Amino acid sequence: MSYADQVFMNNCREILQNGVWDTDQEVRPRWDDGVPAHTIKKFGIVNRYDLKAEFPILTLRRTFFKTCVDELLWIWQKKSNNVHDLRGHIWDSWADENGSIGKAYGYQLGVKHQYPEGEFDQVDRVLYDLNHNPASRRILTNLYNFTDLHEMALYPCAYSMTFNVSGHTLNAILNQRSQDMLTANNWNVVQYAVLVHMFAQVSGLEAGELVHVIADAHIYDRHVPLVEKMLQGTPQAAPKLIVDKSVTDFYQFTRDSFSLEGYQPQPFDEKIPVAI
Repeated sequence: MSYADQVFMNNCREILQNGVWDTDQEVRPRWDDGVPAHTIKKFGIVNRYDLKAEFPILTLRRTFFKTCVDELLWIWQKKSNNVHDLRGHIWDSWADENGSIGKAYGYQLGVKHQYPEGEFDQVDRVLYDLNHNPASRRILTNLYNFTDLHEMALYPCAYSMTFNVSGHTLNAILNQRSQDMLTANNWNVVQYAVLVHMFAQVSGLEAGELVHVIADAHIYDRHVPLVEKMLQGTPQAAPKLIVDKSVTDFYQFTRDSFSLEGYQPQPFDEKIPVAI
C-alpha cells in the first residue's frame, strides 16, 4: 500500500467518524445547481511524508500527475495569475473575461521585495538562501497578502511554505487554511512534493520530509458517498518519481522533467462535482 493511500484513508475515516458538520451555518460555496455545499470537517490535521522513502501519490484513484506539475510550474515558475498560461482548465471558474484570477497565487510569488542583499521575488529569495544561507530559519514564502485579498478571485488555500535545511537534506512545511479532501488533498501533496524535489536538486540537496498542515480538512456533503466508495478500494504500491538530473536551473524544469515509474492507480470512474 502506498503511504499516501494510508494517510488519505486515515484522514477521511477520522473526518467521517469524528468530524463536525456545518449544516447549521450559512456557507459560501455552492453546487452548480445553486444548493449550498455543506461539509463535515476536522480541524488541525498534520501529515508527514518522507520523500526519501517514496513518492506520495494516491493509487486509490488516479491523480493526474502531469496536470499537477503543469499547475505547479504555472504558479512557481511562470508566477502567472492568468489561466491562458495554464494548460488545464481547473481555474477557469475563477477567472475573469481576460483570464485573470487577480492578485493571487503566482502573482504574489512574482512581486519583488527589497532585502539587504538586493531585490528578489519570493521564489528567487528561496533559491538564493538555499545556496547562500542554508542554515537560515527564515526561508519561507507566503501568498496570503492581506493588502491584496480584495483583488483575488479566490483567497489562497495552500498559502505558505517553510523550508529548512538539515545537513544535506531539504525539508518543508506546507500550510493550508482549507482542504477539499476528495478533489484537492493528494493534488496538493503531489505538487509540493515535486516542488521540494525541484528546490533540492538545484541546490545540491536531497529531498527529505514534507509536512502538510491543514487547518480545515473537510469532505463535502455530495462527496461523502464517493469517499466511502474509495475507502473500499485496494491500494497499490507507490510508484517511483523520476526527475531529470541534468536540470540544475529551477527555471529550466518542464512537465517532461518528471515522470512516474510503476504508477498503477485503481479505476475510479465516478464523476466528482466541484463546489464553487
